[in-house]
Formats: sequence, C-alpha cells, structure tokens
Amino acid sequence: MNKKLIVTLSLSLAVLLTEAQDIKQMSLQEATKYALENNQKILNAQLDIAVAEGVVQENIATGMPQINANLDLAYNFALPVSFLPSEFIPGAPPGEQVAIEFGTKYSGNASVGATQMVFDGVFFVGLEAAKTYKELSTKNHIKSKIDVAEAVSKAYYSVLVNRLTLELVEKNYGRLDTLLQETKLMYQNGFAEKIDLNRVQVQFNNIKVEQENSKRLLIVAEYLLKFQLGMPINEELILTEELTLDMFDDAEDSPFQYGQRVEYSILQTQEKLALLDIKRTKVEYLPKLDLYATLGGIAGTETGGSLFNVSNEWFKFGIAGVKMSVPIFDGLRKQRVLQQKKAKLEQVHVNYDLLQNSINLEIEQTRVNYQNSVRFMNVQLENMKLSQEVYEVTKEKYQAGVGSNLEVINADADYKQAQTNFFVAIYNTLIAKVEYKKSTGKLL
Repeated sequence: MNKKLIVTLSLSLAVLLTEAQDIKQMSLQEATKYALENNQKILNAQLDIAVAEGVVQENIATGMPQINANLDLAYNFALPVSFLPSEFIPGAPPGEQVAIEFGTKYSGNASVGATQMVFDGVFFVGLEAAKTYKELSTKNHIKSKIDVAEAVSKAYYSVLVNRLTLELVEKNYGRLDTLLQETKLMYQNGFAEKIDLNRVQVQFNNIKVEQENSKRLLIVAEYLLKFQLGMPINEELILTEELTLDMFDDAEDSPFQYGQRVEYSILQTQEKLALLDIKRTKVEYLPKLDLYATLGGIAGTETGGSLFNVSNEWFKFGIAGVKMSVPIFDGLRKQRVLQQKKAKLEQVHVNYDLLQNSINLEIEQTRVNYQNSVRFMNVQLENMKLSQEVYEVTKEKYQAGVGSNLEVINADADYKQAQTNFFVAIYNTLIAKVEYKKSTGKLL
C-alpha cells in the first residue's frame, strides 16, 4: 500500500514539475515570431527608434519659446573710476580731469528673459532631417529583423538536421551492436575468425564515439537556437517541424523588384538625408529673425543685506524687441561645405548602381547555389538508399556463408559515409534556401 502511494505521489509531482517548466513548442514561423519579440539585437534596434524619436522632439523644442532667469549678486571691492571735466565738479580747478568712483559697494541684477524664434531656415530643415533620421532607424530595425530571421532559420534547421543525424547514428549503433553480437557468436562456434571479430569491434567503437559526439553537437545546436531566439538556454524547447523533401518545392523563380530589399530602401533614405544636408547649408544664406523680451530689477547698496529689500532698493527695467541676423560674407565657408555635400550626394548615386549590381549578383549566386544543392541532395539521398541496399545484401550473403566479413565492414562504412553526405547535403540545401529567400527580399 505504501509503495503504491509513493508511486502515485511521484507521478503527480513529475506532472506538476513538467507543467511548471512551461515547455515551449515552436514551428519555424513561431520561433521567428518569438525571436522578433525577444532577441537582444531587435530590442536594441527598437531603442534606436526611441532615440530617433527623442532627436525629433529635441529639434522641435529648439523652436519653442526659451525662457531663462538670471540673478547676479556682486561685491565691488574696488569700484571702477571714470574721468570727468573739472567743470562738472564744484570747486575743482577748471581745465582738468577729475577721477570719480561710480557705483556702490554691493550690486544686484535679477531678470527673466524670453526669446522666440520667428524664422530660422536651419531649424526647419533640421526638423525635417530629424524625422528622416527616424525613418532610417525604422528601416534599420527592419533590417535587424531580417538578419535575426535568417539566423533563427539556420539555427532551427541545424537542430533538425542534428536530431535526425543522432537518430540515424543510434540506428547504426543498434545495427553494429547486433552485428557484433552475431559475429561473437559465429566466432565462438568457429564460423568466424578473430580478425573478423576485431573488424566489427573497431566499427562498433567508432560508432559509440560518433554517438556521443552527435549528442554533444545537438546540445550545442539547441543552445545556439535558444541564443538566437533570446531565450534562456536552460528552458525546455520542442521543435514541431520535421525535415521533409517538401521543404524544397519552392525553388521557382519569381519577379523581383529592388524595393523588396531593405538595403535599397535604406539607401533611398540616405539620399533624402544627403539632399536635406545640402538644403541645410543653402538656407544658412537666409536671415534669422527672433523676438525677445527681458524683465528684471537692478539694485546698488552699501550694505549686502539691503540687496534683499526688494520694495525699497530694487529698480525695475524691461525691454522687448526684434532681432535680425543677416549673413553677408563668411570667407566662402558655406560654398566650400556645399561642394563637399554635393560630392557626398554623388557617392550615394554611385552606390545605387553598386547596390543594384550586388543584388543582381547575390540573387543569381544564391539561386544557382540553391538549385545545385537540391540536385546534389537528391543524388546523395539516392546514394544513401543504394548503399543501404548494398549493406543489407552483403550482410545476408555473409550470414549465409557466401560472403566475407570484410565486405560487410566496407559496406557498412560506405553506408555511414552516404548518410553523412546526405545530412551535409540537406543542411547545405536548407541554408541555401534561406540565403536565396533573403536575397530576393522574401525571408520576412
């Protein structure tokens, strides 16, 4: 009775622990969506957009009223001297200059000033440029998403291939273990030689090492996938997709436009920024107009405490006006800057041709690589089937006493090599597929 109770409690605890772990199950599409929400590169790109929005608001703020308060309290320990004609001083000899100290021992000046920009071409162009910079940050965010989607797809496929590899390695392990036991039995009964047993033992030892290596490689592949997802590596993850040949049925060519590539769109935004930079330099030739106003008080006393007696010692003053600044000549500085910025704009135009040629080359290379990879994979699949058939026939002949142990070992080695070739081919084909979709702007 106690044993049954312990077993029941253990099973219940195991179920609760499994539920508590919140095991995630993901298809490739779900994994990509998860990464777009949790990958650290994406989060940084989102913060770049927030920074760009802050730049826009900062530029807007410079066009708002600017209000500042000023307070100046001074102790004039050595008053300045002014010279006046002696005629202004009673009792002084005529025709001479008399030195007179003007001022008080303590002085104060408090004011509140406000300015409002009315017109400044640089401000309005800068505001437009800041919004365009935000647009550029948004497009860089999209590019980061595409890069992450590529990395997640490759990592996802890597896990699938490694899992399938481990499955076949374990099947090979079981096959060689059976062959080893059969060979031992034949050796004990005098139907096989010691060298035959040793050959099988060598193959069995190799498959044991290969099995352990495959397990470690699978763990590394799963860690890499979780890293690309932005998921803690200690969380449990189950992949719901399986490797099938149907994955490679979409190798058809489709119409392509350069606008489908985010890099082309980014270059268009860079061109807008270059044009705005030129415009900004040109508007520096225009005058600037500002409104300003200041209201304050001034005081001068012989004692410091009297400065704080606002009603008796401080005298109000106020001023309001319009200020215009008209650029006349700057040594041709703006003209030289304008020449530099026009040259940078020409570089952007050259980059259009360079990018288009690069995209054309990339699409052609990835398309051919994908098609070749699919064909090579199909060949390796056929080779694996043939080598399996050769192994099975060779083993049957050996068991029937009409074949040699060496033939079985060689057939087994050829079969395993064919499996390895197939897995390498299928992985390369999956990677080629991802790169082809990315080159045509259809990965995300």
